[in-house]
Order: sequence, then C-alpha cells, then structure tokens
Amino acid sequence: MIDRRTFLAGTAATGLLGLQSPSRADDVVEALQIIDCHTHFYDPSRPEGVPWPPEDSFLYRTVLPDDLRAVAKFRPIAGTVVVEASEWVEDNAWLLELADRDPFILGIVGNLKPDAPDYADNVARFAAHPLFRGIRIQVQMLQSLLDADNLAPLQLLAEHDLSLDVNGGPETPGVIAVAAPKLPDLRFILNHIGNVAVTSDPPPADWQAGIAAAGECANVFSKISALVEGASREGMTAPDDLEFYRPYIDVVWNAFGHEKVIYGSNWPVSDMGADYATLQRLVLEYAFEQGADATENFCSRNAFRAYKYVTNRA
Repeated sequence: MIDRRTFLAGTAATGLLGLQSPSRADDVVEALQIIDCHTHFYDPSRPEGVPWPPEDSFLYRTVLPDDLRAVAKFRPIAGTVVVEASEWVEDNAWLLELADRDPFILGIVGNLKPDAPDYADNVARFAAHPLFRGIRIQVQMLQSLLDADNLAPLQLLAEHDLSLDVNGGPETPGVIAVAAPKLPDLRFILNHIGNVAVTSDPPPADWQAGIAAAGECANVFSKISALVEGASREGMTAPDDLEFYRPYIDVVWNAFGHEKVIYGSNWPVSDMGADYATLQRLVLEYAFEQGADATENFCSRNAFRAYKYVTNRA
C-alpha cells in the first residue's frame, strides 16, 4: 500500500504501471493499481449518530477505512473514492476530515441537494477542498431539473470542475443521456449500471437502450457496480460465476468502451449480495479478458478521467 501523494504523482507521470497482456487472473502482475470508486464510510457511535443506515439494518455498524482495508480481496486496492450517503450537509465536512487523516481516501463524492437554498454556497465551500470531487443526486432530482429547464445548479458543478454521480433505477441511463448533451462540460457518472435486476433472462430492452444512449455521450462514465446486489433480490442468492453476469456487463462495456467504465464495489452495501473478494473477482476476470490497456483503464485510469484527483497535496 502506497501513500496518496506518491500514488497520484506516479500515476499522473507514468500512466500507471503496465500489465503484460493479461488473459487470466494469474497473469496480472502485483503492480496493478486498483481504485475502488464507490464505497461508504460512516460511524453510528458518534454522539449525533447517523441518518443512514437505519438502526434495524445489518449495515448499522462502524464502517471506516481500516474496516475496508481488513476485508479479504481478490486483488489489493490502492485507495478509494467515498460516496457520501448522509443527508446532513455537515457530514460532507466529516468525511473530508476523515480523508485528511487517511491517505487511503483519494476523493469524496458529496451529498448536496441542488434545490436547497444554500446549495450554491455549499458547492463553493466544499469545492475549495481538493479532495471534494463532486456530488451525487438521485435520478428523480435530475429529471425534475430537466422538466423545469433549470440546469444551472449542475452547470455550477462544471464551473468548479466537479463531477455528478447519478443514482436510480433502470431509467437512469436514459435520463442521463438527455441531460449530458445539455451540459457538455460536466462529467456524469452512472451509478450501479442503473440498478437493473440481474437475472438469467436477457437484459431488459429499455435498459439496454438507455445504456446505449448514455454511452454515446462523451462526458458520461459508468461504474460497473452493484451486480451482486442486482442478482440477490427477492431472497435470491447471487451466483459467483462470471457467465451469469456477462450479458449485463457486455451491454455496459460495449456501450461505454474501455475508456469510460469504472470499477466500484458499493461496499459495504455489496455485502447484501456477496463478499468483497467475490464481487471483485467477477468484474476483474471480465476486465482481464479485455487486455492490458482496458484493465488499467477500468481499474484506475478512468477514475482519474472522471474525478480528476489532485497530485500536489502535501
């Protein structure tokens, strides 16, 4: 494990350490750097508690960087981008303070509401911190802004060189495909491939159409995440065989190309579907088949394109 400054400076200068045409997991050299671009950290033991997750959830426990480091993995990860799930504005500051103390955290995707009266002030406030790399909104909010023809709050993100994660159901990629051309300077990141149910049936046609449309937009990336959650709904057990997931990964990978797909685990929420090592193995085995350049892009290069980490922090 290397520190954030060394990692960022090195990858910016060299484009990451090269792989030697991997075709199987055993071929991957240990130098491969993997960034997990979707995790959640929180601490219910704080005096003020947490608004999420609820107390009756199995997720209701302290989840911090050391906990992620301790989880068994298929391949080591060099760092993570944390997505803030708390609706409390000050929890953005809490997470940035955590990142300041721990170089394992490479960036923060905040939680700010574009329709809040203090939204612009908070964007300016948090954008001043170099590890604040964007915000996440739900697809309903994005649709509402489109319906109102009011994309100024999102343009503000672009003016601060921040990104926009969008989470929601299978309609999400289609909504992003409408918004992205209207905001060409804003980097959009589709979360969890649109949270489509992953089954043995062919992928839904409407979802495929939305993915294809979003993939055509130069400023839209997609995290390939939440596959095991999508396969473990209604009491189902998520399979641990890549072939079960391949039709869904194919749709996303073919639409976005290897320069716009991003690795993310959605840990610890992912524990609902499978352990970390299993979910990581599934997507990395797929990436290995695509070759060295595609694997490096998926594991870390595309994260830099989407989130633009800084390299000059002390």
